[in-house]
Amino acid sequence: MAAPAARADGSDAALAAALADVPDLGRLLEVDPYLKPYAPDFQRRYNRFSQTLDNIGKNEGGIDKFSRGYESFGVHRCADGGLYCKEWAPGAEGVFLTGDFNDWNPFSYPYKKLDYGKWDLYIPPKPNKSLLVPHGSKLKVVIRSKSGEILYRISPWAKYVVRESGNVNYDWIHWDPEQPYKFKHSRPKKPRSLRIYESHVGISSHEGKIASYKHFTCNVLPRIKGLGYNCIQMMAIMEHAYYASFGYQITSFFAASSRYGTPEELKELVDTAHSMGITVLLDVVHSHASKNSEDGLNMFDGTDSCYFHSGPRGTHDLWDSRLFIYSSWEVLRFLLSNIRWWLEEYGFDGFRFDGVTSMLYHHHGIGASFSGDYHEYFGLQVDEDALTYLMLANHLVHTLYPDSITIAELVKEFKDEDWNMGNIVYTLTNRRHLEKCIAYAESHDQALVGDKSLAFWLMDAEMYTNMSVLTPFTPVIDRGIQLHKMIRLITHALGGEGYLNFMGNEFGHPEWLDFPRKGNNESYHYARRQFHLTDDDLLRYKFLNNFDRDMNKLEERCGWLSAPQAFVSEKHEGNKVIAFERAALLFIFNFHPSKSYTNYRVGTTLPGKFKIVLDSDAAEYGGHQRLDHNTDFFSEPYEHNERPSSLLVYIPSRVALILQNVDPPN
Repeated sequence: MAAPAARADGSDAALAAALADVPDLGRLLEVDPYLKPYAPDFQRRYNRFSQTLDNIGKNEGGIDKFSRGYESFGVHRCADGGLYCKEWAPGAEGVFLTGDFNDWNPFSYPYKKLDYGKWDLYIPPKPNKSLLVPHGSKLKVVIRSKSGEILYRISPWAKYVVRESGNVNYDWIHWDPEQPYKFKHSRPKKPRSLRIYESHVGISSHEGKIASYKHFTCNVLPRIKGLGYNCIQMMAIMEHAYYASFGYQITSFFAASSRYGTPEELKELVDTAHSMGITVLLDVVHSHASKNSEDGLNMFDGTDSCYFHSGPRGTHDLWDSRLFIYSSWEVLRFLLSNIRWWLEEYGFDGFRFDGVTSMLYHHHGIGASFSGDYHEYFGLQVDEDALTYLMLANHLVHTLYPDSITIAELVKEFKDEDWNMGNIVYTLTNRRHLEKCIAYAESHDQALVGDKSLAFWLMDAEMYTNMSVLTPFTPVIDRGIQLHKMIRLITHALGGEGYLNFMGNEFGHPEWLDFPRKGNNESYHYARRQFHLTDDDLLRYKFLNNFDRDMNKLEERCGWLSAPQAFVSEKHEGNKVIAFERAALLFIFNFHPSKSYTNYRVGTTLPGKFKIVLDSDAAEYGGHQRLDHNTDFFSEPYEHNERPSSLLVYIPSRVALILQNVDPPN
């Protein structure tokens, strides 16, 4: 098929200009020529990014200096024991600092007004050179609005905020320990393959309470390491006043959530993970912010337009939250400095940006359905200010974790006997060549109340009664356990260049996830992860846990996630069989609920002897032990399904197996 012509307003000259301006655009268009009509859009976007970066260089001395806002904004101890304070409050008539240190006198320490809406204050030390504002002091910024209203605020740059029992709002605590945590371990090298364990500290205990950083460090990190994951993606770390928001309604962007412990304890968690060779990513929420004003960014200077768009454009209709004005110079400084803060202060290794659809489009994804047609991703509906910010953030971080995410949902609507093999393969492989994707069978979204985890969709109420090995292996539990393993393996092996699992789902965590709220009488019963279920030898959860562990360990050895995309040689609708090759391994799946196949021919490019290296039907995985692992399989030069060689295998029903070429001919 011929490549599409450039659109009318994108002549050959315009295409040539775009190719000259945008690095690697030629490579992208070679991979996907259907993007050629949009070359001028790429050029315009890249030029906006470049121009903004140049302006930062001319006006701020470069993005390195620009992204260090946390070194001057907020409250800082000086070498002489004094205190330097700085805020951006363009709508304020006056700014003051108050707190324990001055008996909460609101006006005794006024800031000096600077250019561009900035204010600063220097407070000298006590005569004996001791600190006027010691570590642990409570503080507030006092804003006098243009209407004369007096507002008590938390600095947007606050490093630690705490809500004491009985209080509605958070208090700003000056965090300046004499002996801050010293990192002992260097960051691990970027892993060849990403096997991500999506984690939430607060729900990581089986007890009905909020778990701590310490608990996660001591009890959960060793489990993650033992399961073969090499990366954790930490949710709900940036401080959020409402626990049930799952960490997506941020109130203090520079503060690690105090409900789990102190900043130093979070640093210890990250450092300990690094000592285990585990990369640590942060779920960063720069798509919106909480509407809270007394302990959030909203109305910080008495106006609705400080950090956010004014009027209706500044509010997300579904999330009831505020939307950043990414074209603002100081908002760019704030957000880019926030990215750098988490990298440098806490040692995070990268980010997963949340709510990118809401950022990129003026419609925020509300009422919009994406068919995949490229015109949906270009044009006036795109918020190019937000896009420029994301490009700047990626430029600052110098790496993408991840650069794209693909969702592979395989169940909900159909019985497995009705599953379409072609649809499964298409869902898992429909991505642009060379564009890295993170695949998952289920994330935290599928565990939330109103939805079900994969295991609960498969087994539902029988999980309450029939997960004991002392109870009959009912058809529902049998089906659920076998398909749970198969779905996760095919997603792991076929779906992308990285794999993500939400904590607890690896062993089929029962029930759903629901945070304490008025609707459930503030119960923590569903806001926990029952890891102890896998430790009970009398429960079948151990089988799923064992399979997940061995699947990850095999990927570590063979590296299919870092290998080129798989070649799918078979997706047989009638037989319910899928076969493909990746990383010199042969993957075979029989999704048929009842049919087993003897001497089933499977194509391969690899000549020689094969052995089974992973078998979902093995006893340790809760299978039926229908395959003999001592069997040798030999391929022969018999072409099959566009593969030059093939071999004959026995494939039981509802089984996934991986064969490895162990003795190739010379």
